[in-house]
Amino acid sequence: MCMQNDNSTPSATKLYRKGSAALEICAELRTRILTLDLRPGTPLDETQLSAEFEVSRSPIRDALNRLSAERLVVALPNKGAVVAPIDLMGFPHFMEAMDLQQRYATRLAARNRTSADLERLKRLADEYNQAVRTFNPLNVLQSNYDFHLAIAEAGRNPYVTRQYQELLSEARRYLHIHIEHLIAVEGKALLKDQHYDFVDAIKARDVEEADRVAHGHTKQFESRFLKALQHQPDVSFKIEYSAEGAMDDVGH
Repeated sequence: MCMQNDNSTPSATKLYRKGSAALEICAELRTRILTLDLRPGTPLDETQLSAEFEVSRSPIRDALNRLSAERLVVALPNKGAVVAPIDLMGFPHFMEAMDLQQRYATRLAARNRTSADLERLKRLADEYNQAVRTFNPLNVLQSNYDFHLAIAEAGRNPYVTRQYQELLSEARRYLHIHIEHLIAVEGKALLKDQHYDFVDAIKARDVEEADRVAHGHTKQFESRFLKALQHQPDVSFKIEYSAEGAMDDVGH
């Protein structure tokens, strides 16, 4: 997986440190995909990207492979790669899987966490809230991902961690759509303090409370995402339909 780097934006004139080109190009493409600057289905031509970043095709291919592992890019047989689609038809199935994995990962964390895990989760919860306060959408996405991945790692089951990480990675673009909606409706405060309930339940080793918090978190995200899809940007703008007017228009 490529690491997010909000302070570096590769350009055609940038000189890469030895061995870092693929990681930095991966981070830049990842940013474009997560913010939907690169729309789902957009072709990712190795030759064009090689020219844009002024590198050979090898680091481009490496970057695309890393993004494919994050489920942000899909390789098509004999057609190169494209930005992975956002499957709205499959969203209910995605949420079923997310709910199960999130609940189980959080239950395991409540049962198996160490003091070091707990300190890490507190720090990451604070970082998430700081990202919300400054409201850099990319930082919100990354800090949310880091927090939930840390929960999975505290559970001490690498198979659960891998499965949950895959879902978390796929969830980031859904979350970005949700964040853009909150920006539009000035509901940014709704994102704050969402993670301290996780920390409290895990600290108390309360497995049932951890399950309840995780399930509630999933359902809250699902509800807000669906509301974002139904958002009307300008409710004051209306076109009134009049059968009489329509007939007049036809007559003229």
